[in-house]
Amino acid sequence: MSARWLRGAAATAATAAFLVPASLVPASLFQAAPALAHAAQAPARTSAHGTPAPAAVAKKLFGAWLRADRHAASGAATAGAVSTLFSYPFRAPDEFAGCSGNACRFVHTSVRVPGGLGGILMIVSGAKVTKVYESRHLVKPSAAAGYLFDAWRRGDRNRGLEVATTTAVKTLFRTKYDPKGVKYYFQGCSSEPKGYNCAYSYDGGAMFMHVRGSKSRGYEVTSIGYIAD
Repeated sequence: MSARWLRGAAATAATAAFLVPASLVPASLFQAAPALAHAAQAPARTSAHGTPAPAAVAKKLFGAWLRADRHAASGAATAGAVSTLFSYPFRAPDEFAGCSGNACRFVHTSVRVPGGLGGILMIVSGAKVTKVYESRHLVKPSAAAGYLFDAWRRGDRNRGLEVATTTAVKTLFRTKYDPKGVKYYFQGCSSEPKGYNCAYSYDGGAMFMHVRGSKSRGYEVTSIGYIAD
């Protein structure tokens, strides 16, 4: 199947995000989200079983991050979760969006960041955050497409939402990736109106990931289409 045959179709909307150098994070985070910073310092609540409630654990980690206190953060999260959070490329989310079970979200309400997470998602287990998902800043269309494809291969929707809209993730995850099924071959990305079209071919057809954004704002997959041979 030729790369020329694989070019086609369009999607919508670009992203707009504001990057903050890591060296500026401690001072700027409190200024950007004073109410959230105050909430993160609120007394921790416990569940009926005596363990901290997921929201309390998430806010404890968030507060440590705002203070750039890795030592305190390590008491509230695993090493991997701390490392992920402290590498967040955008300024701090300004709203705590609550928890769904053990999954707690902090979101942006004043800026647009790539992906459907809209900020930071923390997975809590017991008294610690064991996993952090966050909006990613990817500087190549192919990187966004590859990241989403890898998330699908792993069966990890939250990972997919780091770089793709909820619509794109919903479309892709309608079908479960089958490692023993048809093989996908990445055919690269080509320009299309308002963005890029990144294609994966397979026996019998192809999948197109429509990517929007820019190097400075970051790229995200906004929609997905399929075509049959």
